[in-house]
Amino acid sequence: MGRLTGKVAFITGVARGQGRSHALRLAEEGAAIVGVDLCSQMDSVGYPMATPDDLAETVKLVEERDARIVATQADVRDLGALRTAVEAGVAELGRLDIVLANAGIFPGIGEVASTGAAFDDVVDVNMTGVYNTIEAALPQLLAQGEGGSIVLTSSVAGLSGRLNLAGNAGMMGYIAAKHGVVGLMRAYANMLAPQSIRVNSVHPGAVNTPMIVNEGFGALAAEHPVELSRLVHAMPVEMLEAVDISNAILWLCSDEARYVTGVTVPVDGGFMIL
Repeated sequence: MGRLTGKVAFITGVARGQGRSHALRLAEEGAAIVGVDLCSQMDSVGYPMATPDDLAETVKLVEERDARIVATQADVRDLGALRTAVEAGVAELGRLDIVLANAGIFPGIGEVASTGAAFDDVVDVNMTGVYNTIEAALPQLLAQGEGGSIVLTSSVAGLSGRLNLAGNAGMMGYIAAKHGVVGLMRAYANMLAPQSIRVNSVHPGAVNTPMIVNEGFGALAAEHPVELSRLVHAMPVEMLEAVDISNAILWLCSDEARYVTGVTVPVDGGFMIL
């Protein structure tokens, strides 16, 4: 029996990267998955985003782990779409116990990164999308009356201002949104503690996913070597793997962390101690 046997987790940004890793790790511990992803390109994002084929691959990999999954395309900026996805998932899987607000973008690459559109888009996805994810899932958690675990994906950029470049509106919006996620976490943790619904945030350092492992980010790093040299881990590791974040989330969602709420959990190779 796994640590999450009988549980159902709602995960955004599930088609690839950290979201897929979280789905697979939780599935390995017995959870069923309700997953959503945009699966289309945003103009302000200078790297290829996930596709419907990526989402289908996540479904295949979850099912190979003998777990159930209900996966649909949905935009976290659309609260109604998220509510529909949750309702469909609960109708098929029977309940909801875990919420992982993981979906995020990094529009700090290319010419569009200097525009207001980049700032607006990253705040809409990375902060408002987190709010929408919680609000879409909350009625079911409250109706069940059995508590639950909500984990919000922030970043070391939600605890530090070191990830910045002058004139890069997308990067500045990323910092603002990831700090905003911490505020949401603390507000909901206070609000929901009497219902035994725990709310925490995780703060990854550099993770080996398509968000930063792409040609555009490589060009950005080459153009600003001094500024981006500040983005290093204290431990001798260039990049973390997505499963490192998934393992921390698994613990936060398990009974092993049943009295842990309202905390920021860096998984960052020591980035925050520098």
